[in-house]
Amino acid sequence: MDKQQYFLKLNPPRPSFIMDMTEAEKDIMQKHVAYWMELLEKGIAIVFGPVMDPAGGYGAGVVSVDDEAQLKQLIADDPANGLNQYEYHPMRAVFKQ
Repeated sequence: MDKQQYFLKLNPPRPSFIMDMTEAEKDIMQKHVAYWMELLEKGIAIVFGPVMDPAGGYGAGVVSVDDEAQLKQLIADDPANGLNQYEYHPMRAVFKQ
């Protein structure tokens, strides 16, 4: 079965989040980064990281998964899910495999 790619946007709880995280929020976000690093190593995450938008930063990523159900499970398992809110969209990604 061919893999499907999705663009993910991680919306923070407030526009200033990247600059003024509490210690508890930093801890959650460190776990979030470790979680996504593991997905990157497995080839599920293609790219991810913070976007420094002057209007308010957010997270972005692209994943390659079997189906939308797998994507939803990845989101559900993310330690930052709940503190932040995900949105995602199918993508016709072109990348070197």
